[in-house]
Amino acid sequence: MTAREMTRTVRAEALFVSALSGTSRPRGRELADAIQQAIQRYGGVSGCVAEVAYAYGDHPEAAVVRMRWACRCIDQDAAMSWNGAQ
Repeated sequence: MTAREMTRTVRAEALFVSALSGTSRPRGRELADAIQQAIQRYGGVSGCVAEVAYAYGDHPEAAVVRMRWACRCIDQDAAMSWNGAQ
């Protein structure tokens, strides 16, 4: 896994456990704030990962929709940043 992929994964895990609705479309500062708040709330990245495992460990299929949403938000924000659209 490359550093870029690792960063994407870490950000998606944190966004996954954030308080944002899975129907929202956070960008820029809103996205960064949600990720930072989740990391602080769960005591770091490993805490975010543990929360995902705790909440969905018995039924990981239930997490698919939210993780797709989180990854899509991260990817779209990265694309906008890359293009200078923010």
